Amino acid sequence: MPPQRIAPQAGQESVWDYPRPPRLEPVSKQIKIVFEGRAIADTTAGYRVLETSHPPVYYLPPADIDMSHLQATTRGSFCEWKGNALYYHLIVSDRRIENAAWAYPNPTEKFRPIAGYLAFYAQLMDACYVDGELVTPQPGGFYGGWITQDIIGPFKGTPGSWGW
Repeated sequence: MPPQRIAPQAGQESVWDYPRPPRLEPVSKQIKIVFEGRAIADTTAGYRVLETSHPPVYYLPPADIDMSHLQATTRGSFCEWKGNALYYHLIVSDRRIENAAWAYPNPTEKFRPIAGYLAFYAQLMDACYVDGELVTPQPGGFYGGWITQDIIGPFKGTPGSWGW
């Protein structure tokens, strides 16, 4: 049974007001990812996916990512809404993070705008920012949502939330 929705204040969004199936929307806020002291990604041309009970997942265009630090893996997964995903390791200097990012090379029609765009697990990065605000990673190791002050939960990923 899902926990009680927290009522959002002015300027906030509740993840319990997000749709299912999820919605894709462009985002012009600056999205920045830092790893090993380097800006791995920096864009104002991203997208976010909004799904009930989940903080937004940000997808960034490869043109705004330092792709020289990413290596495609053999891992894959399937999303009923977006299709088949591929994963990437992140390698900077002698630090390697397995399956740090993922992309949908051929997503379903509704998610076609994010074809080839990458999403990163915030908990695996040194820092992720949305318009200069440091992101809190979505709880748990399975989901890739980014929590900012304008996003209210409770969020899927906490202990006992698997069956929500």
